[in-house]
Amino acid sequence: MRAALVNQAAAVQGPRSSTAVVQAAPATCVVGQHAAARRQRRRAVAAAADGGSGGLSYKDAGVDIDAGNELVKRIQKLNPNIGGFSGMVPFGDSFLVAGTDGVGTKLKLAFDMNKHDTVGIDLVAMSVNDIVTSGAQPMFFLDYFACGKLDVDTAEQVIKGIVEGCRQSDCVLLGGETAEMPGFYSPGEYDLAGFAVGSVKKDKVIDGSRIQAGDVILGLKSSGVHSNGFSLVRKVLEVSGHSLHDTAPWSGEPFGLSLLTPTVIYVRDCMKMIGAADVRGLVHITGGGFPENIPRVVPKGLAARIRRSAWEVPPLFQWVQEAGKVPDAEMFRTFNMGIGMVVVVPRSEVDTVLGLGLGAFEIGDIVEGSGVELV
Repeated sequence: MRAALVNQAAAVQGPRSSTAVVQAAPATCVVGQHAAARRQRRRAVAAAADGGSGGLSYKDAGVDIDAGNELVKRIQKLNPNIGGFSGMVPFGDSFLVAGTDGVGTKLKLAFDMNKHDTVGIDLVAMSVNDIVTSGAQPMFFLDYFACGKLDVDTAEQVIKGIVEGCRQSDCVLLGGETAEMPGFYSPGEYDLAGFAVGSVKKDKVIDGSRIQAGDVILGLKSSGVHSNGFSLVRKVLEVSGHSLHDTAPWSGEPFGLSLLTPTVIYVRDCMKMIGAADVRGLVHITGGGFPENIPRVVPKGLAARIRRSAWEVPPLFQWVQEAGKVPDAEMFRTFNMGIGMVVVVPRSEVDTVLGLGLGAFEIGDIVEGSGVELV
């Protein structure tokens, strides 16, 4: 265990304000999540979208749909509260909000490119972007670094990225674990897991319950694939005949370097919006894309109508779709398609949010119905 002792002022960021309200949980209630199962559940849905088109899907990339669904069913029997972006536990007049995640097979690119200083940013991003959707300000982060044989230089580069991710999130790297397990990992490979904890006042939780028909859906741009969908990306690279060292047509860089662009950390932008406007819902677009993530915050009887013409899908995703002949439905269920965070606000608050200069823009609205309508 790597641990740090920091003073209270440095370790605890005070909860920021928002305007959403959630019913307070009983004092003994702990609402948990199982991030691995959650990702597998979303990917399982994505993998079903091949539709006989001959295009690639997550199933072709090696995702076991039946096993993923079975695991989720078993976990839900043990803890029926899983499924949110993060877990909450009451703590005085606040909730402590926690999330955990990894980087996934994006690490394979780091191994092949021998570039390890950005995957730590991804690690932090995947957890803090989840917990900020409840309105929580991240307070601290813990990491788990596992390898077969410890390469100190490589590990230092990884942790350098984690430190940078914490800096961007305004949270503290409180500690972590370095596990050296000979024979367990292939030479030169490692795995990462991260854990973030934040806080939000009980009467300031953002849970989507106040979303209404007529509310506006805004988007914040992604930097690329982020940290979901790399099994499919790698499969497309394989069938296209390209290597990670070939030049990517959308960037002029090698495929590997371009695809390693770190996940955007949205914490500061989200907290600015929460402090300035009536934010009714926040959605981190990760595995499962639009149709699996947005409905998690939209109340029953309502649907998210997304205008595909509202933004230009980045060339990276266009290349993946064309090279892999990936169906539209599969793309939107697997990737963020250029939108990494979704924000729902009343129509009257749109100008306020757009005026913050965060690059947000309208991508749709809330209507009567269910699910996500891509129009």
